[in-house]
Amino acid sequence: MTASVVIVGGGLAGLFCALKLAPRPVTVLATSPLGEGASSAWAQGGIAAAMAEGDTPEMHTADTLAAGGGIVDEAITLAMAREAGDRVRDLLSFGVPFDKDLEGHLVQSREAAHSERRIVRVRGDMAGAAIMQALIAAVRSTPSITVREGITAEALLTDGKKVTGVTARDETGNLIHYHASDVVLATGGIGHLYAVTTNPKEACGNGISMAAEAGAVIADAEFVQFHPTAIAIGRDPAPLATEALRGEGATLVNKAGKRFMLALHKDAELAPRDIVARGVFAEIQAGRGAFLDCRTAIGPRFAEAFPTVYATCQSAGINPTTDLIPVAPAEHYHMGGVLTCPQGRSSCEGLWAIGEVASTGVHGANRLASNSLLEAIVFAARVAEALPAETGPVTATQAPPARAIPFDPDLVEMLRQTMTDHLGVIRTKTGLMTAIWTLADIEATGEAPEIIAMARAALCVAAAAYARHESRGGHYRSDYPESDPALAHRSKFTLDDIRAIVAQVIG
Repeated sequence: MTASVVIVGGGLAGLFCALKLAPRPVTVLATSPLGEGASSAWAQGGIAAAMAEGDTPEMHTADTLAAGGGIVDEAITLAMAREAGDRVRDLLSFGVPFDKDLEGHLVQSREAAHSERRIVRVRGDMAGAAIMQALIAAVRSTPSITVREGITAEALLTDGKKVTGVTARDETGNLIHYHASDVVLATGGIGHLYAVTTNPKEACGNGISMAAEAGAVIADAEFVQFHPTAIAIGRDPAPLATEALRGEGATLVNKAGKRFMLALHKDAELAPRDIVARGVFAEIQAGRGAFLDCRTAIGPRFAEAFPTVYATCQSAGINPTTDLIPVAPAEHYHMGGVLTCPQGRSSCEGLWAIGEVASTGVHGANRLASNSLLEAIVFAARVAEALPAETGPVTATQAPPARAIPFDPDLVEMLRQTMTDHLGVIRTKTGLMTAIWTLADIEATGEAPEIIAMARAALCVAAAAYARHESRGGHYRSDYPESDPALAHRSKFTLDDIRAIVAQVIG
């Protein structure tokens, strides 16, 4: 029997998977025009790959384990690190212009918690945009890939035993059923669930919501990474000051000019992200402010070395060669997501997940810098390899007309502020209970499908955080500030489990 494959999401993971499937037919559903709504395009640092002389996949794995808070799956991570070089070479073949030296060797930089210089990048801070530009061009020229833009997935179709397709809405509000034998979720993360985030609005957790509603297991939902150095200039999303700046020697100081990270970790500014984020958060809460000082380490090289950050600063009236850059923690990456096996299969037959929507076990409680793009391409390639050898076209049918439901922006604002206030860098039992009450009410009273989906995904994060009575990686509770060795394992919940935790809280 010929299979049919639909990929939900037009970011790095989805497009790479589609290209690796070629010449097998595949349909890609994208909410926005390709490249416009993908978090991948905003990634600045690059891709972690142990390709330099003296570096090894084993060393890369050791760094990942050290950053991951004790719950990284070592075997899966080592396998990923060993595949990194091949996947980078795939990207080169698709035309990605990674930085090279005069002899044609890849230039690799160092980022926080890496023991070696192993980040392949493009013009310092333009890796995500350059990778996406190259992949979009490749996808547009590949006849086997059908792209449907302006299509927002709302639910997974099932026959009671397996996932059989996707229900989606087009830009005019019409519902369409896309029937397929296999669905690959590549919908991105949950950043837009937070009021302060570095992610685009498309990263709203709908993949987790759809998968949970279909019965899939959600893993590690409580572990959310906050980038320590979002540029604090009042924009939504918050622009990012790449970690590579600190890798090049930039320091974090308060308004008195004191380097506060020296007292918090032996690696100071290059400590794991959760530690740096809490350090920045503490300075801001204490009224001392937090700033990135690039004046000595980068100085006059800034415009050429980091053009994206430079342009952002300039647009806000900041000259980073002579001025301090105000920074604050912002939601950046979700370590949790749809639980998958090493080949990318979810716990639901016919459903696969790749990229940030997935939880593969390689990030643990705290993602190592630049491992996210690597994970996306490694597991996208694995899913393409594991999918049936013969595929055919996806069929689409018009769903019955749906009544227009008004979208309530006030509910969205309440949800996002609740997440930032109570599920941010530091969490408390009282705050988590408040969040669960609020989010459950939004899910129950909201009418628009996208708001209900946002609330459902947010409840997965809140309930998992409430259930973990310790601090580990990106999950820090001031009422349980230490890690509990008995809890050094991944969390796994179905939607029924989440509902039970919510019921326990609200009575």
